[in-house]
Amino acid sequence: MAYANSRIYLDADSHLMERPDFLRDFAGSELRARLPPLDGGAQDKNTGWAETVVNAGHSDTRVREMIALGDDLIAGPKGYQALGAFNAGERKQALDQLGFHQQLVFATFSPLQALHGDDLELKYGAAAAHNRAMADFCVADNRLLGVGIVPLDDPSAAVVELEHLLSLDLRAAWVAHRDCGGRSPGHDAFDPFWARLAEAGVPFVLHVGGHPLQIDPAWMNTGRPVPTDWLGGGENVRGKDMLALHHNVELFLGAMIFDGVFERHPGLRGAAVELGAGWVPGWLRRLDWTAQIWRKESDIGAMTKTPTETAIEHLGFTPYVYEDVGQLVTESDDRLYLFSSDYPHFEGSKNPIERFELFLDGVGVGATSRDHFYEDNFRRLFP
Repeated sequence: MAYANSRIYLDADSHLMERPDFLRDFAGSELRARLPPLDGGAQDKNTGWAETVVNAGHSDTRVREMIALGDDLIAGPKGYQALGAFNAGERKQALDQLGFHQQLVFATFSPLQALHGDDLELKYGAAAAHNRAMADFCVADNRLLGVGIVPLDDPSAAVVELEHLLSLDLRAAWVAHRDCGGRSPGHDAFDPFWARLAEAGVPFVLHVGGHPLQIDPAWMNTGRPVPTDWLGGGENVRGKDMLALHHNVELFLGAMIFDGVFERHPGLRGAAVELGAGWVPGWLRRLDWTAQIWRKESDIGAMTKTPTETAIEHLGFTPYVYEDVGQLVTESDDRLYLFSSDYPHFEGSKNPIERFELFLDGVGVGATSRDHFYEDNFRRLFP
């Protein structure tokens, strides 16, 4: 029996763990020479990184061991050691054991080259290579919904790469949650981009990693040793970083609402993934208050719906496993939240369904709200 077996579970966040040449294998020779091999990160250097450099999958013995875990696979090895972390054939087997009917698939390390940096030729080239590589990974199983990347630094180049993404049958467009080449995401120059997404029925997504994970070092300067991250290194999220992780998401999506993007493109949908959701109810209240007070501004005054109504219709958010999704539903609306496993990342925990269920049970969330969380909201945003 699969891990997720009592109902339909649609997973709004999973990952592949890229091998070093994930981008380089799908880049032209000139771009390949400029792209360094991907680095697996400190968390995996001692847990299988060398294996990925040499092999395209786990050994037969290792695969048999993970298959033998059955429905306990979710609690088994994580990162590069997980079944299906970097091999598409293994991922098919992993999904059989996990039981998720569909899952979005995000890259882990390659977005650093495709979403960040000032060299636009390199950035857009890396995004195109990423999108080809992601499509190649997901093509073997229609349960895998590949997430492409589109930098928004150049509006015209963004539309070109979006067309490439759509031609590859990728199912979402990951954009960075920061200013868009010195522009708001609601700038007129981006209307063709948002219009094309709406026409294609493909949502945009924001995801952790689309903005630097760590706050300015000044905030960590206490005169005492700087804390390590939760993995014991220095490259990941620390306590104070977590305080600000969603700030740019609030600004990006708030700007889209106040700039009238969803008013002009009523078919546009989007989601904020692996950026938490505990902040959402307060954010919506603040948006509504602000819209009321600043309604004399032309864009805000032209809105025909409240920001909360717009968010419910157009957006979704994935809570972390430690955030009380039951409380979030009671404070706001059950149409806002999406289930996610984060497989095979460590952050998804060894039993995400159990952890979410404890919160849903805690406030007596009913069957309809559970349907929305595990299935309906996903289908609305990712048709």
